[in-house]
Amino acid sequence: MFWFLQSSMALKLFLFALLLCLTTSLSSTASKGKEQKLKFNPYRYTFIDKASTFASSSSSSFSSNGRDSTYDYIVIGGGTAGCPLAATLSRNFSVLVLERGGVPFTNANVSFLRNFHIGLADTSASSASQAFVSTDGVYNARARVLGGGSCINAGFYSRADAAFVKRAGWDPKLVKESYPWVEREIVHQPKLTLWQKALRDSLLEVGVRPFNGFTYDHVSGTKVGGTIFDRFGRRHTAAELLAYANPQKLRVLIYATVQKIVFDTSGERPRVTGVIFKDENGNQHQALLSNRKGSEVILSSGAIGSPQMLMLSGIGPKRELQRLKIPLVLENEHVGKGMADNPMNTILVPSKQPIEQSLIQTVGITKMGVYVEASTGFGQSPQSIHTHYGVMSDKNELFSTIPAKHRRPEATQAYIRRNKYQLHEAFNGSFILEKLAYPISRGHLSLLNTNVDDNPSVTFNYFKHPVDLQRCVEAIRLVSKVVTSKRFLNYTQCDKQNVHKMLSLSVKANINLRPKQVNDTKSMAQFCKDTVVTIWHYHGGCLVGKVVSPDRKVLGVNRLRVIDGSTFDESPGTNPQATVMMMGRYMGVQILRERLGNKAGV
Repeated sequence: MFWFLQSSMALKLFLFALLLCLTTSLSSTASKGKEQKLKFNPYRYTFIDKASTFASSSSSSFSSNGRDSTYDYIVIGGGTAGCPLAATLSRNFSVLVLERGGVPFTNANVSFLRNFHIGLADTSASSASQAFVSTDGVYNARARVLGGGSCINAGFYSRADAAFVKRAGWDPKLVKESYPWVEREIVHQPKLTLWQKALRDSLLEVGVRPFNGFTYDHVSGTKVGGTIFDRFGRRHTAAELLAYANPQKLRVLIYATVQKIVFDTSGERPRVTGVIFKDENGNQHQALLSNRKGSEVILSSGAIGSPQMLMLSGIGPKRELQRLKIPLVLENEHVGKGMADNPMNTILVPSKQPIEQSLIQTVGITKMGVYVEASTGFGQSPQSIHTHYGVMSDKNELFSTIPAKHRRPEATQAYIRRNKYQLHEAFNGSFILEKLAYPISRGHLSLLNTNVDDNPSVTFNYFKHPVDLQRCVEAIRLVSKVVTSKRFLNYTQCDKQNVHKMLSLSVKANINLRPKQVNDTKSMAQFCKDTVVTIWHYHGGCLVGKVVSPDRKVLGVNRLRVIDGSTFDESPGTNPQATVMMMGRYMGVQILRERLGNKAGV
């Protein structure tokens, strides 16, 4: 009996101890969970932070703490090329990325397909897109967010053709390895909407054949391409390629606006030593490159930002730099030259069918060098749009780049009236787009001032070359056949409309600031000129052989490269984002192999 009482007491003590341990464990787990919630990082990755965390400094002095000493690579611009590039380089070296915008992860205008148009309409200082107007009178936008253009574009994903890769001088084997590296992380197969199916069938009906099914490859005919929107309509951007990074060697600073690249000019050739950037509070900092052989600053600021940054840093046309009193580091008349944009024209097609929102899914790749695409169901409603309507204000900085001949009061007032009364879904239908590939017309970029936050002046000279205009006329004729095809009319349930009536509707839409001939819609050439818009595929300004070498090193200086679309003399594929992201990965691998050989491990 005594033994039984002893055993019973021991059992009770054991159960009490077990209960105490369990309670402590649960309490500890709850505490850790609460602590984790408190430590939630809106930037998703631990290596992303605001620029002000770099070091404490004042506007007149620079300082670095132990963490902010030197870096093997400093990437200016965490965009479509910059993110995959930085992620790759961080495998073996310390990398600092300086991005002037914020993160896309918590921005609803970036993250959701339904808000695509809102992100572009937002002209506030915190917007992911920075609007500008070329001197041609065409509205445009450049990205201002981690992930770059992949955060504000229509999401279509299609590779470059083999001929482009050959002209670029790239290794085809490494190219084929680099595309899937991107695709595994962020690319999806779209679920075709009924309108996109109608476009597919209509393209085939008018002879844009064969049907190539779903493919990432650039092949003549009609196809369905990839998308960076998943089946829930959520966007996956180049910023998510940072998941590949080594978090111990990468640091990404947001709201870090680079003011200029710093050079040591005491030697035979200018040598980059670092960069000066401004944080979100207006304080300046200096980030320094390591003295190790192979360390570089890499410009990945896009076709607008990269030539602008070179000029602000003293590399460019001598006369232009002298005009703005920018100290000359290296004269190069080609910086900012060779700018091109693929002109796009649209036809508005009404429908009696309910319209589901869709961006680019189907594309017709013609042998005449024209691409036909469509988007549907995008308008502006009071419930959804949150934007600053000063876009057309005479005091808006957009107008600083527009020549007086295009800055017409009637164009401004027409735009204001249209937006004032159309803050609802006023148009039920589709926009059928035709993009001109390989435009011959070329323009240029020049500085208006020395403020990096301001847009430079950009001229694209749309249709200046008569061949471009003639090809546009042929493209409009093709699109006219598409929208009046039997398959298309069966879907829209509209009577076969007069093509000129549809063209007139497009001309009256006030989609640009160019002078218009509203009563001359019988002239296809005039229609091309009147309704030209951008599809944001502009490129050039730092061309290979003129500003950079084939391996993208800036000619005439040491420790500086440009890796982005500014080095292209043509836009790859139907839509360039796939190739720009691939190039970030490709060039990162090339740099690692160049520096480490077989030890690079890539």
